[in-house]
Amino acid sequence: MPDETAQNAPALFDLTGRVALVTGAGSGIGQRIAVGLAQCGADVALLDRRTDGGVADTARAVEAAGRAALTLEADVTSQDALTEAVARTQAKLGPLTLALNAAGIANAAPAEDMPEEQYQTLMDINMKGVWLSCRAEARAMIEHGQGGSIVNIASMSGVIVNRGLEQVHYNASKAGVIHMTKSMAMEWVGRGIRVNSISPGYTATPMNTRPEMVHQTKLFEEQTPMGRMAAVDEMIGPAVFLLSNAASYCTGVDLLVDGGFCCW
Repeated sequence: MPDETAQNAPALFDLTGRVALVTGAGSGIGQRIAVGLAQCGADVALLDRRTDGGVADTARAVEAAGRAALTLEADVTSQDALTEAVARTQAKLGPLTLALNAAGIANAAPAEDMPEEQYQTLMDINMKGVWLSCRAEARAMIEHGQGGSIVNIASMSGVIVNRGLEQVHYNASKAGVIHMTKSMAMEWVGRGIRVNSISPGYTATPMNTRPEMVHQTKLFEEQTPMGRMAAVDEMIGPAVFLLSNAASYCTGVDLLVDGGFCCW
């Protein structure tokens, strides 16, 4: 017999009353997930260092969903800035229990010719920035005693080496995010904090849909079993799942959302 006391399934995904912090909220995957979290009931703090109006656009979309938005201009490579951002989030919105870390950059150069500065800048943002973000978020979750859930955006490039792309630093950074996520999940498992990652495949972000990317985009689509790139909105469901009570027994997981790419 089914357990009649079991929680209603749709309610498992309900984020009403929760407070989320999203880094990289001014564009792409971070922006769309931030809005998706609001549509599921969360109030959302939006952190980015962009000054092009993207964060303001995200805030308007969050408020249109009927939830509170807080914009935060901060650099994820600064622990002081992140600590202050978390403090402002909790002062304005309430105890932080959800975090989505999507801030990151991508570029390419041959490994033998890549300037050290190019390598280090990407690693500082993509891997050190995730560590510092998780640390600031987890400290708040530990302090208020309510636990929480953290999701980091990695990439299938942390699992495979992309054909035709010279991005040793990017691939290494995303592999680092995946393993760092697992390590933090084990350190904080007794503190009521779950830590998971999402590894998107080729996704139609603004960076990948620029006119000069047409030829590369065609190759991305040909190399993916599903025959297309992911829409940015297709990352919302995996993020809501991992952040919500629907994934209450999931920690240390890297969820590939790649259209079957890693099967080949």
